[in-house]
Amino acid sequence: MGLRFFADHCVSNAIMQTLREAEHEVVRLREYLPVESLDTDVIAKAQQLDAVLLSLNGDFADIVIYPPANY
Repeated sequence: MGLRFFADHCVSNAIMQTLREAEHEVVRLREYLPVESLDTDVIAKAQQLDAVLLSLNGDFADIVIYPPANY
């Protein structure tokens, strides 16, 4: 059983393809939200989709704003 990933616009097609070849589901942020969406909207959509958020956006690494227990 594969995982579901929610990839933002910074994630390369090569990474997405590798995940798909490993039988994971990968959806793009732009399929659901505008690319310029707020970080809070992006992470909320990932949670709504029950997906792992893939991002190169360092803001998501801030554990004060995004405590691991909540995300």
